[in-house]
Amino acid sequence: MTQLLPFVAGSALLLWLSRKPLRQPGSHGFYRFFAWECILGLVVINRPVWGDDPYSPHQFASWLLMLSSIGLVIAGLVALRRHGGADRRRDDGSLYEWEKTGDLVTSGIYRWIRHPMYASLLALTWGAFLQSPGLLGAALAIVGSLCLLATARSDERECLTHFGPAYADYMRRSKRFLPYLF
Repeated sequence: MTQLLPFVAGSALLLWLSRKPLRQPGSHGFYRFFAWECILGLVVINRPVWGDDPYSPHQFASWLLMLSSIGLVIAGLVALRRHGGADRRRDDGSLYEWEKTGDLVTSGIYRWIRHPMYASLLALTWGAFLQSPGLLGAALAIVGSLCLLATARSDERECLTHFGPAYADYMRRSKRFLPYLF
């Protein structure tokens, strides 16, 4: 019961934040909501043991992934703010205001990966899982990862529509989540 209340409260917040994208199935925000739910589930079920054995291999790897998650999201936000330029004309109701970039960002971390924010969420997903690996956590981490892959693919379709051939060229030069690999 102590885990149910934080999950329900967190889910209510995520539902409210995702209210626009959830009205548009197939949008990247639609899939992202379900990834966030999986991450929330992982955090709630594994939070009681966080830090119990910080030098164990799995918790050490967990902390490295979660720190990487913070670094990825900061690098992504900095690059978007510096080079993205908000485009108020983008009337896609499923986008948050900060997602409505007018210029294609291909510098900073975006030079190597197209989705540092989603890579951040992947690192957070697996970092939360590794705090206390188990079958339920593994299922949530796998489903969350698949949702993030669907999020990235949907985002790429949206960016191809908005930025056109420039984005297609960018896709050929960069990787989705991991520089030089994937």
